[in-house]
Amino acid sequence: MAVTSPDPDGPGAGRDAVQPPPQGYDQPPPGQGYDQPPPGQAAGQGLQPPPGPGFTPAPPVPAGYGYGEYPATAVPQGMYLDQESGLALPDGTVLAPVGRRIGAWFLAIPLIIVTLGIGYIVWGLFIWGNGQTPALQVLGMRCWRPETNRVAGFWYMALREIVGRFVEGILGIFTEAASFIMMCTGRERKAIHDWIAGTVVLHDPNKVLAR
Repeated sequence: MAVTSPDPDGPGAGRDAVQPPPQGYDQPPPGQGYDQPPPGQAAGQGLQPPPGPGFTPAPPVPAGYGYGEYPATAVPQGMYLDQESGLALPDGTVLAPVGRRIGAWFLAIPLIIVTLGIGYIVWGLFIWGNGQTPALQVLGMRCWRPETNRVAGFWYMALREIVGRFVEGILGIFTEAASFIMMCTGRERKAIHDWIAGTVVLHDPNKVLAR
């Protein structure tokens, strides 16, 4: 009688074989792996991304700085920074308003008539050294040169009132109108004769520039 051995592939083969445990990614032990938020803090709160290499944080924006404002800059003692024009102006003065500038123009007409013209010219020659014309003096205004932070002297006033007025009237009503529009809309309220002499007109009600 022939001896037969059990067929390894027969029925029931491997039925009782021990299966190995499933394999996969190792699970990290508790407390290891991704950073866990501190106790009592929700995930995603208070986590700041690390700064990128080679970059530095932007400097803080000064308080009150924004559109239409000028950054704080050092100005000489006794002066302040006018936010509208960006000019350093003496304390106690302001950039002359448009209405006051127009008033000076209209005031000059009767003054010329009353003084017969010659008197107006002589009057002006005496006060040009104070940065004024007769009309500006009556209305408490002076011409100021921001380039030097000084009142316009005699020769700058002569440049303003002779050369500037001549250029302003070259094309008659056209250059006069252009000068008026520049004075009304410009940040520094400068007419053509102001641009030529490098002056701005300040309202000086307390005569601080005369001291």
